[in-house]
Amino acid sequence: MAARKQVRVRTVRAGAGRQVGFAVVGLGHFAQSAVLPAFRNTRKAARLVAMVSGDPRKHRVLGHRYEVPVFGYEQYDDVLRHPEVDAVYITLPNSLHAEYALRAAHAGCHVLCEKPMAMTEEQCHDMIRAAAESDVRLMVAYRLHFEAANLAAVEALRRGRIGEPRLFSSSLSFQVAPHNIRVELEAGGGVLWDVGIDCINAARSLFGAEPTEVSCFRARGREPRFAQTEEAVSALLRFPEDRLASFNVSFGASQGNTYEVVGTKGSLRLENAYDYEGRTEWELRVKGRPTRRTFPERDQIGPELLYFSDCILKAREPEPDGWEGLADVRIIRALYESARLGRALELPAFAKGPRPTKAQAISRRAVHAQELVDVHSPLQ
Repeated sequence: MAARKQVRVRTVRAGAGRQVGFAVVGLGHFAQSAVLPAFRNTRKAARLVAMVSGDPRKHRVLGHRYEVPVFGYEQYDDVLRHPEVDAVYITLPNSLHAEYALRAAHAGCHVLCEKPMAMTEEQCHDMIRAAAESDVRLMVAYRLHFEAANLAAVEALRRGRIGEPRLFSSSLSFQVAPHNIRVELEAGGGVLWDVGIDCINAARSLFGAEPTEVSCFRARGREPRFAQTEEAVSALLRFPEDRLASFNVSFGASQGNTYEVVGTKGSLRLENAYDYEGRTEWELRVKGRPTRRTFPERDQIGPELLYFSDCILKAREPEPDGWEGLADVRIIRALYESARLGRALELPAFAKGPRPTKAQAISRRAVHAQELVDVHSPLQ
């Protein structure tokens, strides 16, 4: 048997003033508009120490703006060896998540990876295994696991405020810009990978269970921008105890961003349920009587960074971990297969660990980006 490779694990000990050093890998629209500004809210636990991009102008402008070095992708291994880099935040195209996460874990760096975790179950298992073997933390960036409105919804259902939850429905859509990476097949594009995953994760969190059967329909779309990936998807998930979740997601419809859970005694509805910008409207209706709340706009990325840094400093496993990422990837793969075959598919049993709770809620003020560099909005 070959000798196990020696890995230099970044031991970051908890203590007054100790910060986890992050390298942000990929400087696209989301990284510039949400991730980089979020470090303003993390000074007590996390700091930006490096960035990785293939764009020379981003090197020059963003490096100067944030006062940290910017490396090319060909220098990624050098970044992983940098003495100030304890962790990476991977904001690359979906198809690159697994490769860059594995390289980081093998180098002893902790990994915060944007969703979807990877493109296949096998890649997810490889990432989980690599993190365990190198004794590094692996977290998938489900920002709503730390967001007050969604966690309040989870808590309301757990407390039986609407009786027994029976139905989940959701709509999430926008007009995608032509040639955006979200509709490029080789980059891991597709409406389920980009926004369907949010609906799936919400249903799983609210029901506190895993689906047992899925069914899916795809609409290909007739416009050139949908030459490689679908325009829209309608999906149905069956959960234990005959609970049903349905959702519609689209890259070719006007903006929609809601979910609703209907129970035996009432219902709960969220408007602007998934976006990282703007207020969230929350309505609990029991016996026809509504209770409404407005959750103000808050930074959703800073809390992720703070929570993950705390996990690193205290050497504990995060929630959402790699198994949470795998849970959604296997469902997405099954939904695409259901659409291809034209029939419902049963899912094998899946043992899931801890789920998000209200104890994970972290509130930080909203932050906004300065002028973006060499990126365009994904909206048409």
